Amino acid sequence: MIRIVADSAADFEPWELKEKNIDCVPLSVIFGDREYKENIDLTKEHFYELLRSEKEMPRTSQPSPQDYLDIIDEARENGDDVIIVTISSGLSGTYQSVVATKELACYDRCYVVDSLNGTGGERMIVEYAVRLRDEGVSAKEIVEKISALRSRVVLYTVMDTLEYLHRGGRISSTVYKIGSIAHIKPIMHVSKEGKAEIPAKTMGISKGIDFVVKHVEKDMPDEDFPFYVMFTEDRKNGEILRERLEKIGVSVPENRIIPVGAVIGTHIGPGACAVVYIGKE
Repeated sequence: MIRIVADSAADFEPWELKEKNIDCVPLSVIFGDREYKENIDLTKEHFYELLRSEKEMPRTSQPSPQDYLDIIDEARENGDDVIIVTISSGLSGTYQSVVATKELACYDRCYVVDSLNGTGGERMIVEYAVRLRDEGVSAKEIVEKISALRSRVVLYTVMDTLEYLHRGGRISSTVYKIGSIAHIKPIMHVSKEGKAEIPAKTMGISKGIDFVVKHVEKDMPDEDFPFYVMFTEDRKNGEILRERLEKIGVSVPENRIIPVGAVIGTHIGPGACAVVYIGKE
């Protein structure tokens, strides 16, 4: 048996994890002196309630190494292979921590893959691993194939607010004030190296959505893989994005409109929308 392990930054719902037979290790979100484990005692809805109501910016924390050790030890006892996919090493220290944990566990049939992405991008990698597993592909081949796929993941996000970039110390107070007055909406992109970049800024959410749709139209997705629209808290902007995508021939069914959880939501705030897909070779 091959066990596929994700972390909660991949934004699967608990019922999806059960349906797809995926193990999931939670990241933590800390508000002041209160620590929550994502999808364990913190739902996406509750997270955004706290994000809006708490004065202090939340912090995120990587999973406990013991959570991974427990999975690896159980796999060893059962003679299973284990493939662990993590949030990008450019966004979190989780990958480095899991590699150290694997070395401590000394289990050769455990493989660790840096997704070089987060939220829907990480989800894409995990889902492909599940698909290959269910087709009977070996663990080593799965690792090779999902590692090759990483460079083809495309993720663009339109942020509706600068507030959380400011609160997180990523932009100055001056930039925040001027940008807010001018209704500046940053476009965030995850690079092929797994780092968050802001390649463009637009005047207003509508122009931001148009920017993303034009990029999709220029670099059409590979139809062998799912296409996701993501949103943070309020799906209104996600629905607008979906409608404009349909005008260029990209259909996004209801089950592929996915809410973004706490790990990425902490940094981009509510009201954001995004596309995630696999670009053609």
